[in-house]
Amino acid sequence: MSFLDHATSLQPELVALRRSLHAHPEVGNDLPWTQQRIVEALDGLDLEVTLGHSVSSVVAVLRGARPGPTVLLRGDMDGLPVTEQTGLEYASTTGAMHACGHDLHMAGLVGAAHLLSARRDELAGSVVFMFQPGEEGPGGAKPMIEEGLLEVTGEKPVAAYGIHVFPGERGLFTYRPGTAMAGANYLHVTFHGEGGHGSQPHTAKDPVPALLEFGTALQTMVTRRFSVFDPVVASITQLSAGEAINVIPGRASLGASVRTLSAASDEAFPAAVRELAHGIAAAHGVRAEVEWTVLYPLTLNDDAETAFVANTLAELVGEEHVRQDADPLMGSEDFSFVLDQVPGCFFFLECSPPDLDQENPGWNHSPTVLFDDAVLGTQAAALAELAWRRLQRD
Repeated sequence: MSFLDHATSLQPELVALRRSLHAHPEVGNDLPWTQQRIVEALDGLDLEVTLGHSVSSVVAVLRGARPGPTVLLRGDMDGLPVTEQTGLEYASTTGAMHACGHDLHMAGLVGAAHLLSARRDELAGSVVFMFQPGEEGPGGAKPMIEEGLLEVTGEKPVAAYGIHVFPGERGLFTYRPGTAMAGANYLHVTFHGEGGHGSQPHTAKDPVPALLEFGTALQTMVTRRFSVFDPVVASITQLSAGEAINVIPGRASLGASVRTLSAASDEAFPAAVRELAHGIAAAHGVRAEVEWTVLYPLTLNDDAETAFVANTLAELVGEEHVRQDADPLMGSEDFSFVLDQVPGCFFFLECSPPDLDQENPGWNHSPTVLFDDAVLGTQAAALAELAWRRLQRD
């Protein structure tokens, strides 16, 4: 029986698991209910299960009956602090929501564990099933790596694969070699001045005009210092100054999300920001403080592994259901920490309900986004097929 045929028989079980997870989302790195639910879903399989210490992760190892290398498969576990507005009968009522499809990721990975476990006697090597919390922040992949994820079988994996669901044509896989997703960075800039009376700004050193000028200049800097063919997206999302309307504050600050698509931009952007902020501060007679934090690095797909994924998926579901994306996504992923150390591929599966308005389906992180769990069997089979073929190849 093929993985796809076997997955079809698992479909009702996977749908039930997904909907249970969807109704009980947890946020961040502490996901005790979700962790326990995954452990229960893996119960009865011949797996070595390890729970995380610093985060609520689950690592399950399937050791094949025959010797061989290790392949890693990943699914993230956390939801978002979003109040669901889908109207689904299994909608979350907790104030959190699986608005990025991580409930499908978990169910699909559980399905892959069942499919591969059923063929353990023929399996040449080991498969690591990585159930990871905190993808939406503060990040769970790095703590898992620090706790030994990549050495759990005694050797580093030769390849790593992960699937992310998105709205769009149900059953369509998309992929991109090289940079698949942007790096995510946090920028905080604070201007320090001297407060005073709102009626006498000449007696103070007002940080607010410096902040406002910096906010505008930041956007101009992006278009003048960075190529449109290596784009940077800088979105100012936080502003803070005084509390009393008649008082000039002593400090004013902003926070921004900055997305980059190359190592060159990762290096150049913080230096350019510091130059800009300090220059504006000097012109206003105030002082600038710049904090730059790298949240997640670029998600870089290995060319050879991506070609392998594309060919495997085309044979599994047909070439008409597999497409290469022209452009990377400006969203970010902490699976990038795994791909920094292991060659692999992070790819995508579109899965909007077929009766949904495809012109306005609602996007990931939206309180109204809908994902069709009819794809779960295909998702599980794709992950299992990739691990199986990659181990057979070595």
